[in-house]
Amino acid sequence: MLGFMLVIPASPPVGDGLPAPQAWRRSEDLERTMKYAIVESGGKQYKAVEGGFIDVDRLPANPGDSIELDSVLLVADGEEIAIGTPTVEGAKVKATVVEHVKGPKLIVFKYRPKKRYRVKTGHRQQYTRLQILEIGTGK
Repeated sequence: MLGFMLVIPASPPVGDGLPAPQAWRRSEDLERTMKYAIVESGGKQYKAVEGGFIDVDRLPANPGDSIELDSVLLVADGEEIAIGTPTVEGAKVKATVVEHVKGPKLIVFKYRPKKRYRVKTGHRQQYTRLQILEIGTGK
């Protein structure tokens, strides 16, 4: 008989590697005090944290240039949250272009059985790595 056997334990082990509930609360407290924004660039949304890095679709800017992202959908500063309709008025995210990077290689293979049709192509997306300098709340 060909096949495989799947064994699932009835109950999880005692030391399952999950953090204790107190650790969850600490991470939630950290997120409450953290300042972040949801920005839109190239039709995609990214979570920008001050001092952090985000990879967006390639922008026409040179490394070292500073740019402003005007399309800010949400700004959270501790307990204060400003949600835009669709964007937050006056809110801007200032960032610096660190470098241009390439994403992972993707292989696209088209195949039609019994037709001798095989096409193999690849794709590698270009990204711009941004360092978030400041999140302006627009107040």
